[in-house]
Amino acid sequence: MGKLGNLGARLHHGEVGYDFVKNRKLWYGISILITITAIVGLAVRGLHMGIEFQGGAVFTTPKNMSASVSQAETYAEEASGHDAIVQKLGDGSLRIQIAGTDTGASDQIKQQLSKDLDTPAEKINADLVGPSWGDQIADKAWQGLGIFMVLVVIYLAIAFEWRMALAAFVALIHDITITVGIYALVGFEVTPGTVIGLLTILGYSLYDTVVVFDSLKEQTRDITKQTRWTYAEIANRSINSTLVRSINTTVVALLPVGGLLFIGGGVLGAGMLNDISLSLFVGLAAGAYSSIFIATPLVADLKEAEPQMKALKKRVLAKRAQAAAKGEPVESADEREPYADDEPDDAAPAVVGPRNQPASRGRGRGRPSGKRR
Repeated sequence: MGKLGNLGARLHHGEVGYDFVKNRKLWYGISILITITAIVGLAVRGLHMGIEFQGGAVFTTPKNMSASVSQAETYAEEASGHDAIVQKLGDGSLRIQIAGTDTGASDQIKQQLSKDLDTPAEKINADLVGPSWGDQIADKAWQGLGIFMVLVVIYLAIAFEWRMALAAFVALIHDITITVGIYALVGFEVTPGTVIGLLTILGYSLYDTVVVFDSLKEQTRDITKQTRWTYAEIANRSINSTLVRSINTTVVALLPVGGLLFIGGGVLGAGMLNDISLSLFVGLAAGAYSSIFIATPLVADLKEAEPQMKALKKRVLAKRAQAAAKGEPVESADEREPYADDEPDDAAPAVVGPRNQPASRGRGRGRPSGKRR
């Protein structure tokens, strides 16, 4: 087994781990800072909406044009008085996109482009896109996003509980805000492909979060019947036990998306790929981050505000203080097996240990058995 596999096994069995939940204020602060930056970028620069949302005209020239992209862009801007986006297609033709033009203006622009590019006007194909069509796309996108959010919250509230549904909702809003803010800061064009990318990352982000929540739900069953672990400690164990899986799935998903973004869009100049690849790349990374650093720590905060969990935490801390006063060794959070209490009346079925095995079988070599002598 490789090093990463060994690390994953040790994380799963609680032999090693990082206290994500304990440092949640740091993660909250980082997320707030990133979110504020994204919002400021969105407010100052705004989104560069594509022609599908603004309306305008798209001109396609004949094959094997001699004019360069920069020359065609200059010609188009001079002819229209608006910013133009020019792309060279694989057959050598040029795709000239100009927003904010109507039918009358497009005819004049077409004639001027014919002169500047030295090609017959009848060979230049002109397609008009009305702004009303873009408004319909935007409305449908918002409706789809709203319905998706409502269904997600309802499902998670039924499958888990409302606190997990709320935490997942906050994580999704976090991912959307960061992705949209990056679009504003980078200045990439927002097209229907961008909308598709946003909806795709929401599903991925939710999947990553649900994996941790499912582990947490299993490990916190009958949690109040023991006095060794607090809810926050079990939540942290859930993150660590699924950490390698989250890293692996994220890296595997980011590799092809990164190829689209950096090679397809950057090296090959396929600008159409940028629309969807940037939203996927940023969203996938943000989704993995939020499921680990935002969603689960937030659930721990919400749960430990409950009276039952407050009382459990007091009992756990009191028992540890009593053991320390007697000079007995106190295990660290990573060394304790959940629900493996040494007092029979305190113990509950070992339903949260690795693979539901009794605590004594799940311990590593040389670790305390939990029995007092």
